[in-house]
Amino acid sequence: MTIAEKTHAQSSDGMKVALAQIAPVWLNREATTQKVIAAIVEAANKEASLVTFGECLLPGYPFWLDFTGGAEFNSSKHKTIHAHYLDQAVNIEQGHLDLVCEAAKQHKIAVVLGIAERPDDRGGHSVYASLVYINQHGCIENVHRKLMPTYEERLTWSPGDGHGLRTFKLAQFTLGSLNCWENWMPLARAALYAQGEDLHIASWPGGEHNTHDLTRFIAKEGRSFVVSVSGLMRKEDFPENTPYYEEIMLKSPLVLANGASCVAAPDGEWVLEPQIGEEGVFVVSISYQKVLEERQNFDPVGHYSRPDITQLQVNRERQTTAKFKDE
Repeated sequence: MTIAEKTHAQSSDGMKVALAQIAPVWLNREATTQKVIAAIVEAANKEASLVTFGECLLPGYPFWLDFTGGAEFNSSKHKTIHAHYLDQAVNIEQGHLDLVCEAAKQHKIAVVLGIAERPDDRGGHSVYASLVYINQHGCIENVHRKLMPTYEERLTWSPGDGHGLRTFKLAQFTLGSLNCWENWMPLARAALYAQGEDLHIASWPGGEHNTHDLTRFIAKEGRSFVVSVSGLMRKEDFPENTPYYEEIMLKSPLVLANGASCVAAPDGEWVLEPQIGEEGVFVVSISYQKVLEERQNFDPVGHYSRPDITQLQVNRERQTTAKFKDE
């Protein structure tokens, strides 16, 4: 079946979306990439048109900060751990996502993947929490860098920019995505609503406290389907070759991120209730008709908006420290 045939086959009754709630092989880019590809294949075999992954799943969320005194300045310990993180982070320009793109193309499935990005356009030595959108042809269409790292994340992640605040057509839907607590930012959500978003992907490191309430709220606010996809992280998921492994183990709880991936419909009702602690690829069917029905009484950027009174300005320029003009 071609991409066009697959899209047409699903468009009449909606679309299947997969949530890959998996744990990384923590801070091991190559091994985690293989887990991501396996989840892509499983989602495609379940006839999903889109598969989603948790925040910074590749190669992993910076869980060490809470257990090693992450704010200690000029610490050789934290320099060592951070260097390890940089070494295993994803550099798109070096081809670190090529195998993922090939899997998406081969299996004709779109992918939203959370990565710790180490981009060349910012010098190649800082990490950004990024969401990458790969289309069904295996092409990277968007790299959204998290606007504001949250709390301890600021000790290792850099602030992103508005370049990735974009939406994309997928079958009848218009897809947009945000990282973790960005989903609490009203203006970031509004920037996506303004572009017609009706399928919102909220990517989290994992945790029912994150997904249970906000997922349904965004669905009702945006009158959209909301997919909250989370990673998992358990004490046994730390490889023994992790720098300062014993210190991390001493203070780490048994479960650091319990998943809680879920899906809410445009009326705020559950399509998939939070899945706690279980690793797997969960697939749901969503109907575009439901979006149209719920927009009857409320549309945040259409008939229920007042742009003559309130408007949002968004700077989508990719930020850089230097602009070169060569002869």
